[in-house]
Amino acid sequence: MKPFLPCVTGGAASVLALALLLATTTALAGPLRDAFKARHAAADNAEEDGDTTSRAALPTGVRVLRDIAYGSDPKQTMDVYLPPNAKAAPVIFMVHGGAWRLGDKASATVVDHKVARWLPQGFVFISVNYRLLPAAAPLQQAEDVAAALAVAQGKAADWGADRHKFILMGHSAGAHLVALLAAAPAMALQRGASPWLGTVALDSAALDVVQIMENRHMGFYDNAFGKDPDYWRAVSPLQSLHAGAAPVLAVCSSQRDDSCPQAQRFSTRAAALGIRASVLPEGLSHKDINRQLGLPDDYTRTVEAFMATLDAGVRQHLTTPQAMP
Repeated sequence: MKPFLPCVTGGAASVLALALLLATTTALAGPLRDAFKARHAAADNAEEDGDTTSRAALPTGVRVLRDIAYGSDPKQTMDVYLPPNAKAAPVIFMVHGGAWRLGDKASATVVDHKVARWLPQGFVFISVNYRLLPAAAPLQQAEDVAAALAVAQGKAADWGADRHKFILMGHSAGAHLVALLAAAPAMALQRGASPWLGTVALDSAALDVVQIMENRHMGFYDNAFGKDPDYWRAVSPLQSLHAGAAPVLAVCSSQRDDSCPQAQRFSTRAAALGIRASVLPEGLSHKDINRQLGLPDDYTRTVEAFMATLDAGVRQHLTTPQAMP
């Protein structure tokens, strides 16, 4: 016997066809949206990974110390950009992104505009590598950044820098790592680091790892954070927040649907603990939040306004550019 099929004609057929189309579209919407977001995330991360050489000419008189080791692994190195005649200089300590598995300290998007902006103002700029997935999970990566910070501060006087005037900065996965250190500074202090002035997190969408992992999320988060809820909490900046942390500026892309809400939750939790934290939404892509910082525009000036609140010496450097030879 043939299966019974209702005979629907005319307007009813159109309604049924539309209903079937809507049902199919709704069923596919989540996976299609996730795939689209994953492709964009991969493109952003590939930018960090593939662009491994700083291309712009360095400001005149700048000296670069490359591949300074802070551990035994080949990835545990940093590059140090020194302005001429540095003396008790403030330091921007930069951590690249790349989904915890890609990226490099020498990427043009990580280095060029920032060095061009802040070295003429007398800052030292340090760009850090760390071990990547699958060799090291995010908690180990944060420990790498903490170790690099301690070593850099220990060498700061030799570089004409002040170990007590460090500002941590990171993009994407690097923003997650510096935010985690900001939330739980003991990780760095136990390795010999001194307290730093503040932290600038550039578009991390992983400030609340628990919330990410308990809901629908992109697959690369599973590669980073696994399946253990205890690990999610340990590596989540929001859940790791402790009173007494240094100020944090969370820059977020308003073009993304997950970055600014997480930044706001982090800021609200920080405020409840008496920590100064603020959110800076920017109408830039995830990639451009990093790449455009350092250009002479309102975005850079707003980040500098936050930096200026951290220390009188930092404020003086930002308002009085140094003479370059």
